[in-house]
Amino acid sequence: MSKDTLTITDNRTGQSYELPITHDTIQAKDLRQIKVNDDDFGMMSYDPAFTNTASCTSRITYIDGDKGILEYRGYPIEALAEKSTHLEVAYLLIYGKLPTQEELDKWSYKIMHHTYIHENMVQLMKAFRYDAHPMAMLISSLAALRTFHPESKNFQDPAILQKQIFRILGKLPTIAAFAYRHRIGRPFNYPDASRGYTGNFLYMLDHMNESDYE
Repeated sequence: MSKDTLTITDNRTGQSYELPITHDTIQAKDLRQIKVNDDDFGMMSYDPAFTNTASCTSRITYIDGDKGILEYRGYPIEALAEKSTHLEVAYLLIYGKLPTQEELDKWSYKIMHHTYIHENMVQLMKAFRYDAHPMAMLISSLAALRTFHPESKNFQDPAILQKQIFRILGKLPTIAAFAYRHRIGRPFNYPDASRGYTGNFLYMLDHMNESDYE
């Protein structure tokens, strides 16, 4: 008998079952073989709110809530928050490794090149009710963004997929900032790539008419 198995004895029938264990996990479908008779559907697991059920495997995230552990690609979230920028972490999540300085420079440039949104998108966002929820405006605007880039449907093309990554990462802060400004009745601040990714986002959120805004 393999050590990497779980033996279950059904006291209703006296039948024992051996289930394989992988990474401290058993497959829920393996429970289906546990039956009182052949007409049964089979045993199922009941886990409200998925408190002890994994719905998928992930090469990106590891989390242990009881121990306060959260890792992305093997890096503790505390280390990433302290030592890495937003764009470095985005690169890590997508490509599986932290970028070199040269890779980061190219990555940042291409993303910041796509921060502006089409003026028709600007008008669309201005058409939302003044009290619309910012998240509803954000989701609606992201859906509308597809209409300005119909070629994005060919996501299996690596070049198109890559460009869409740049577009979304570049335009999302602009859309989020515009949704916030619209909600509070202030004019939009257009992107300023010279401020960097995070600085530009804060600028679009907060800038009023200060000539020396920092």
